[in-house]
Amino acid sequence: MADSSEKISYHAGEAKGQANEKASNILDKASNTAQSAKESVQEAGQQMKAKAQGATEAVKNATGINK
Repeated sequence: MADSSEKISYHAGEAKGQANEKASNILDKASNTAQSAKESVQEAGQQMKAKAQGATEAVKNATGINK
């Protein structure tokens, strides 16, 4: 049978492994959240760009610059 110090070492190692896994899961979630935010910002930027181009074309058409 394992003595007390071996049991303590075993449980400490077990706790460390669980803590490492939880930390890894938290980092994965944070990374996924950051990627999602980046994609949302990029999409919003593309939508703004498209609207600005549409507005520019509308002004050109209204003033006759496109003719």
